[in-house]
Amino acid sequence: MRNSTQVSFFTLGAYFDTGLFKYLYFMIVMSLYIFIVFANVLLVVAIYVNRSLHEPMYIFLCSLFINGLYGSTGMFPLLLVQILSDFHVIPASFCFLQIFFVYSYGSIEFLSLAIMSYDRYLAICYPLQYNTRMTYKKVAILIALTWSFVFLVNFLTLPLFVLLQLCGNFINKVYCDNHSVVKLACHDTTVNNIYGLTISAFSVFGPLILIFYTYIKIFKVCFSGSKQTRQKAVSTCTPHIASLLNFSFGASFEILQSRFNMDSVPNMLRIFLSLYFLTCPPLFNPLMYGLKLSKIRVTCKSLIANVSY
Repeated sequence: MRNSTQVSFFTLGAYFDTGLFKYLYFMIVMSLYIFIVFANVLLVVAIYVNRSLHEPMYIFLCSLFINGLYGSTGMFPLLLVQILSDFHVIPASFCFLQIFFVYSYGSIEFLSLAIMSYDRYLAICYPLQYNTRMTYKKVAILIALTWSFVFLVNFLTLPLFVLLQLCGNFINKVYCDNHSVVKLACHDTTVNNIYGLTISAFSVFGPLILIFYTYIKIFKVCFSGSKQTRQKAVSTCTPHIASLLNFSFGASFEILQSRFNMDSVPNMLRIFLSLYFLTCPPLFNPLMYGLKLSKIRVTCKSLIANVSY
């Protein structure tokens, strides 16, 4: 049996020496983070100040944008520190906090997209009953349940890896993740693995079933409905499907990388893909919805023009 120690810090092993280029990478990542914050805050403010945007679809979008800010904040500050550092270590407490941020962000993102698909299903399949079925009270309950449920599950998960006796502190990634910490355990982690797989399956397949069900119903109505119904479905569902595919691609690679040996994948590509689901959706979502939905686009232009003057 390997000797266990009280780990006070972790070494992030995916970083490599970039010399003076680290300042260039720092500026690129910093610019990306600033743009993500600006874009998401702009759209949240646009939805807040324009009373015509106080509709269920836009309120759900607001929750999605706030989650993008939440996930980015859990990743970028520590990433920027590590880029400039010569020694890529992170205190154990910060590592566990980052794990909480990363996993809760991913779960909220997927649940939010599932709820948004349900909202589109009601709007397209039951347009006359939409206002009675999707009330502001129901919107508030769905958003509150999404965030509180995910926070509760992730909070209860923390002791499973925080209290583990570890026989190492080397994580071969650019940020901390649950499975990498569990693999460092000195003792049998069957319970942790079963619990982790169960939570992952529930977090993925639960929303996925709802998304598939709603879109089957939407496509059925579109094919049998009028041209106006099809146009409405295309205009409101296209950004949602694009956001869903974008996030699913990044999350799928992250799940595969955490469970399987990906040493055959080039290091730079592995780093890029591991960061994809934490960086691209918060960047992609405001751009997609801001450009595609005319009400948001007009309000954003007005806000920027007012600030300029």
